[in-house]
Amino acid sequence: MTFSHLDKSGNAKFVDISLKKNTLREAEAEAFVTMSSKAFLLLEKESSKKGNVLAVAQLAGIMAGKKTHELIPLCHLIPTTSINVTFRIDHKNTKLKVIGKSKTVYNTGVEMEALTAVSVAALTVYDMIKAVDKGATISEIKLVKKKGGKSGDYSLEP
Repeated sequence: MTFSHLDKSGNAKFVDISLKKNTLREAEAEAFVTMSSKAFLLLEKESSKKGNVLAVAQLAGIMAGKKTHELIPLCHLIPTTSINVTFRIDHKNTKLKVIGKSKTVYNTGVEMEALTAVSVAALTVYDMIKAVDKGATISEIKLVKKKGGKSGDYSLEP
Protein backbone atom coordinates (compact mmCIF):
# COMPACT_ATOMS: atom_id res chain seq x y z
CA MET A 1 0.00 0.00 0.00
CA THR A 2 1.24 3.53 -0.80
CA PHE A 3 0.11 7.09 -0.25
CA SER A 4 -2.41 7.97 -2.97
CA HIS A 5 -1.22 11.58 -3.28
CA LEU A 6 2.38 10.68 -4.18
CA ASP A 7 3.72 9.33 -7.47
CA LYS A 8 6.43 6.64 -7.73
CA SER A 9 9.13 9.31 -7.32
CA GLY A 10 7.54 10.76 -4.20
CA ASN A 11 6.18 13.87 -5.89
CA ALA A 12 2.75 15.23 -5.03
CA LYS A 13 -0.03 14.28 -7.43
CA PHE A 14 -3.70 15.06 -7.79
CA VAL A 15 -5.51 11.71 -7.62
CA ASP A 16 -7.48 10.81 -10.76
CA ILE A 17 -11.00 9.87 -9.61
CA SER A 18 -12.57 9.75 -13.09
CA LEU A 19 -13.05 5.97 -13.09
CA LYS A 20 -14.55 5.77 -9.60
CA LYS A 21 -18.30 5.28 -9.21
CA ASN A 22 -20.65 7.87 -7.76
CA THR A 23 -22.02 6.46 -4.52
CA LEU A 24 -23.42 7.84 -1.29
CA ARG A 25 -20.51 8.81 0.94
CA GLU A 26 -20.69 10.10 4.50
CA ALA A 27 -18.14 11.11 7.11
CA GLU A 28 -18.15 12.21 10.74
CA ALA A 29 -15.30 13.94 12.55
CA GLU A 30 -14.86 15.47 15.97
CA ALA A 31 -12.66 17.87 17.91
CA PHE A 32 -12.58 19.12 21.49
CA VAL A 33 -12.12 22.59 22.95
CA THR A 34 -11.22 22.67 26.65
CA MET A 35 -11.44 26.02 28.43
CA SER A 36 -11.45 27.72 31.80
CA SER A 37 -14.60 27.69 33.90
CA LYS A 38 -14.97 31.45 33.34
CA ALA A 39 -14.90 31.08 29.55
CA PHE A 40 -17.18 28.05 29.77
CA LEU A 41 -19.75 30.00 31.77
CA LEU A 42 -19.76 32.80 29.21
CA LEU A 43 -20.06 30.26 26.39
CA GLU A 44 -23.08 28.65 28.06
CA LYS A 45 -24.74 32.00 28.66
CA GLU A 46 -24.04 33.08 25.06
CA SER A 47 -22.62 36.30 26.47
CA SER A 48 -19.41 36.73 24.51
CA LYS A 49 -18.69 40.28 23.31
CA LYS A 50 -18.48 38.83 19.81
CA GLY A 51 -21.96 37.25 19.96
CA ASN A 52 -23.29 33.71 20.22
CA VAL A 53 -20.10 31.66 20.12
CA LEU A 54 -21.69 28.38 19.04
CA ALA A 55 -23.85 29.93 16.32
CA VAL A 56 -20.84 31.69 14.79
CA ALA A 57 -18.62 28.60 15.12
CA GLN A 58 -21.28 26.41 13.52
CA LEU A 59 -21.55 28.71 10.51
CA ALA A 60 -17.76 28.98 10.22
CA GLY A 61 -17.43 25.19 10.26
CA ILE A 62 -20.05 24.70 7.57
CA MET A 63 -18.50 27.38 5.37
CA ALA A 64 -15.03 25.88 5.81
CA GLY A 65 -16.26 22.38 4.95
CA LYS A 66 -17.63 23.76 1.68
CA LYS A 67 -14.24 25.32 0.89
CA THR A 68 -12.02 22.38 1.82
CA HIS A 69 -10.63 22.11 -1.71
CA GLU A 70 -9.40 25.72 -1.42
CA LEU A 71 -7.59 25.03 1.87
CA ILE A 72 -6.06 21.57 1.36
CA PRO A 73 -3.96 21.56 -1.84
CA LEU A 74 -4.79 18.09 -3.21
CA CYS A 75 -8.47 17.84 -2.21
CA HIS A 76 -11.07 17.62 -4.94
CA LEU A 77 -13.92 20.09 -5.31
CA ILE A 78 -16.80 17.95 -4.04
CA PRO A 79 -20.51 18.68 -4.50
CA THR A 80 -21.44 18.17 -0.87
CA THR A 81 -25.11 17.51 -0.26
CA SER A 82 -24.86 18.16 3.48
CA ILE A 83 -22.40 19.60 5.97
CA ASN A 84 -23.51 19.93 9.58
CA VAL A 85 -21.72 21.05 12.74
CA THR A 86 -23.13 20.43 16.21
CA PHE A 87 -21.81 20.69 19.75
CA ARG A 88 -21.99 18.71 22.97
CA ILE A 89 -21.23 20.53 26.20
CA ASP A 90 -19.35 18.69 28.95
CA HIS A 91 -20.05 20.73 32.09
CA LYS A 92 -17.93 18.59 34.38
CA ASN A 93 -14.72 19.05 32.35
CA THR A 94 -15.48 22.52 30.86
CA LYS A 95 -15.04 20.93 27.47
CA LEU A 96 -16.89 21.40 24.20
CA LYS A 97 -17.15 18.54 21.72
CA VAL A 98 -17.44 19.70 18.11
CA ILE A 99 -19.07 17.19 15.74
CA GLY A 100 -18.99 17.57 11.96
CA LYS A 101 -20.88 15.46 9.46
CA SER A 102 -20.64 15.64 5.69
CA LYS A 103 -22.40 13.84 2.88
CA THR A 104 -22.27 13.57 -0.90
CA VAL A 105 -23.23 11.36 -3.81
CA TYR A 106 -19.98 11.49 -5.71
CA ASN A 107 -16.92 9.50 -6.77
CA THR A 108 -14.69 10.44 -3.83
CA GLY A 109 -15.19 10.73 -0.09
CA VAL A 110 -15.99 13.64 2.23
CA GLU A 111 -13.70 12.87 5.17
CA MET A 112 -11.63 16.00 4.64
CA GLU A 113 -14.77 18.15 4.57
CA ALA A 114 -15.89 16.83 7.96
CA LEU A 115 -12.38 17.24 9.41
CA THR A 116 -12.07 20.78 8.04
CA ALA A 117 -15.50 21.70 9.40
CA VAL A 118 -14.65 20.65 12.98
CA SER A 119 -11.19 22.20 12.83
CA VAL A 120 -12.44 25.61 11.76
CA ALA A 121 -15.41 25.48 14.13
CA ALA A 122 -13.02 24.74 17.01
CA LEU A 123 -10.67 27.54 15.90
CA THR A 124 -13.63 29.91 15.78
CA VAL A 125 -14.62 28.98 19.34
CA TYR A 126 -11.03 29.70 20.40
CA ASP A 127 -11.03 33.03 18.58
CA MET A 128 -14.23 34.08 20.30
CA ILE A 129 -13.20 33.05 23.83
CA LYS A 130 -9.50 33.99 23.76
CA ALA A 131 -10.13 37.39 25.39
CA VAL A 132 -11.20 35.44 28.50
CA ASP A 133 -9.02 32.33 28.11
CA LYS A 134 -5.91 32.37 25.93
CA GLY A 135 -4.99 28.98 27.43
CA ALA A 136 -7.98 27.16 25.92
CA THR A 137 -6.90 24.09 23.97
CA ILE A 138 -8.10 22.38 20.82
CA SER A 139 -7.43 18.64 20.80
CA GLU A 140 -8.27 15.23 19.38
CA ILE A 141 -9.27 16.28 15.88
CA LYS A 142 -10.11 12.97 14.25
CA LEU A 143 -12.24 11.05 11.80
CA VAL A 144 -14.84 9.10 13.77
CA LYS A 145 -16.44 7.20 10.90
CA LYS A 146 -17.02 7.11 7.19
CA LYS A 147 -19.39 5.21 4.93
CA GLY A 148 -19.21 4.38 1.26
CA GLY A 149 -16.61 4.24 -1.44
CA LYS A 150 -14.15 1.66 -2.62
CA SER A 151 -12.33 1.43 0.71
CA GLY A 152 -15.60 0.67 2.50
CA ASP A 153 -16.82 1.74 5.90
CA TYR A 154 -14.60 2.85 8.76
CA SER A 155 -15.42 3.44 12.40
CA LEU A 156 -13.15 4.51 15.23
CA GLU A 157 -15.45 2.56 17.53
CA PRO A 158 -15.55 -1.24 17.05
